[in-house]
Amino acid sequence: MELKDIVNGFKDVATASVADAVDKLAGKRGYMDSAIKPRINEKRVVGPAVTVLEGPTTEFVPPQHALDLIDSAAEGSVMVIGINGEADVAVWGGLMTAGAYARKFAGSILDGGVRDITEIRRDYDYPVYSRSASPGTTLGRFKTLGANIPVVCGGIEVNPGDIIVADIDGVVVVPRALAEAVLKMSQEIDTRELEQAKLIVQARSLKEGLAKYGRI
Repeated sequence: MELKDIVNGFKDVATASVADAVDKLAGKRGYMDSAIKPRINEKRVVGPAVTVLEGPTTEFVPPQHALDLIDSAAEGSVMVIGINGEADVAVWGGLMTAGAYARKFAGSILDGGVRDITEIRRDYDYPVYSRSASPGTTLGRFKTLGANIPVVCGGIEVNPGDIIVADIDGVVVVPRALAEAVLKMSQEIDTRELEQAKLIVQARSLKEGLAKYGRI
């Protein structure tokens, strides 16, 4: 299955179903911790990850790897920035949003903070999921160390090309090698749960619905 078809498929399945499918097929948790949440709007974000790693510094240098990646990554990419859970600086703001918006990124997922929220909401309505909101700059505190390398965000390792599925339920990372299988299982879970919900309503019994399908 082509990447565009996989991405389009994930746009139509429940995030919870994706999380369940990753649990089963990857044998480990794929959803980020609950601190990573939408800060701008509640738009769903689905797309392949492009990644940036940040680390401590005393240098006053721009986030060059992130700036370069914004200008070079494919349309529909999801920017994922790892910074070891540092909540008190912003790794994303209005100017980076302008670039990502112009390049038609699907959204950004940050293990740190976002700032310029009013501007982003007003001018771009661009979806950003982050650990925090912070007015603080990374300049003199953190610098980018590399791009399109494995990073940790929300406690989950993200590799370039992994599929990000995010909405108000949370953020799930689908390993690229398992993406087609996870999508198929997610669709099956959605179908089964829709049937189960209908049975519960028709029978007016939660227990009856659970007994037939064996899951909740």
